[in-house]
Amino acid sequence: MKAIDAGQTRQEDIAPLVAVRPHRPTVCYPLAGDALGGSHVSLRGLLDGLDPSQVEVLVVPEVPDGRLAAFFSGIAQCPDPARPTNPFIPGRSIGIAKVLGTLTGLPKRVRFLKERGVDIVHTNDGRSHASWALAARIAGARLVWHHRGDPGARGLRYVAPVLADRIVAVSAFALPRGRRGAARTARVIHSPFDVSITADREAMRARILSETGSPADTVICGYFGSFVDRKRPLGFVEAVEALGRIVNRPVLGVMFGEPRETELDRRLDERIARVEAPARVMRMGYRSPGHAWLAGCDQLLVPAVDEPLGRTLVEAMLVGTLVVATDSGGNPEALRHGCGVLCPPDSPRAMALAAAGLLADPAWADTMRRDARTAARGRFSQARHVDAIRQIYEELI
Repeated sequence: MKAIDAGQTRQEDIAPLVAVRPHRPTVCYPLAGDALGGSHVSLRGLLDGLDPSQVEVLVVPEVPDGRLAAFFSGIAQCPDPARPTNPFIPGRSIGIAKVLGTLTGLPKRVRFLKERGVDIVHTNDGRSHASWALAARIAGARLVWHHRGDPGARGLRYVAPVLADRIVAVSAFALPRGRRGAARTARVIHSPFDVSITADREAMRARILSETGSPADTVICGYFGSFVDRKRPLGFVEAVEALGRIVNRPVLGVMFGEPRETELDRRLDERIARVEAPARVMRMGYRSPGHAWLAGCDQLLVPAVDEPLGRTLVEAMLVGTLVVATDSGGNPEALRHGCGVLCPPDSPRAMALAAAGLLADPAWADTMRRDARTAARGRFSQARHVDAIRQIYEELI
């Protein structure tokens, strides 16, 4: 090796000998509102998997002492510098007036991002997109727009292609239809799951039967999710009642979740009260861990329409609960290759017939259960999700 004369050292001689430490980006994750949903569960899976030596994480809850702040406990947090006095309401569309209302907090959010040295803003729902996308652009931060909703959403169609640096969708169904701006490079990254989860199916089934006072031969059908129109909770009740007319066994529908729409909730109570024997439907409220209660069900019925990719489908696959879902949204993508049964949307009787078909063919059901578990473990692991998101961060930085 050529010796370096200290008296004649030049910058070009020593530059190759100096180790350059890679930049560790600071990534900001705004949390709008305070209602816990599937997007937050997925985000927690990402944050738990990121290497802190590679990414500095900063969670920004709109409600600093609320439910979401508690859910992300143990992760660095800083309250929203421009908490809205008239926040977005979950389940309601985000109109132009609401978006314009976020402009009053724009200067504070821009200053916050600059002072914190934020490199990337990663938004995960429509309300966060509306509140933080423009602030990220003005502050000079990169924007990852994580879309988990309808591909026809106006924000995804008109705003994301212009303001976002990368668009990520949870399913092929949720990808933007246009091909301009960031929409040209939009990609699918499936939500992360703990694919090692297990549950005692017999014990959980016995627990549901005991809690609801149901006989041992009851067929237990589960609904998991918030009670909003897109998820069709009324369709679930009608499918359970129709199944009770088809099979020669008692049928119980158990609905796990929380109300979001007052009028729909009222109609749901009225419809449950009219269910005819031998079928029954009972509300079970919010329970955790959800996958354990899923395991206690014989079948998961998913009447949702245009759902991008429901977490409960994958969790059911992992714990061995059979899935009957509408042929809509991201359901076919989650259940491809025979991992569940698809039926026409908004047809409770078709859903009941599909469920009855599985009950009548135990061999088919066992094969489906085994294949679904194997497929879910291979396609939806936390490691795959984290690696894909980290690659995007590296590309942007």
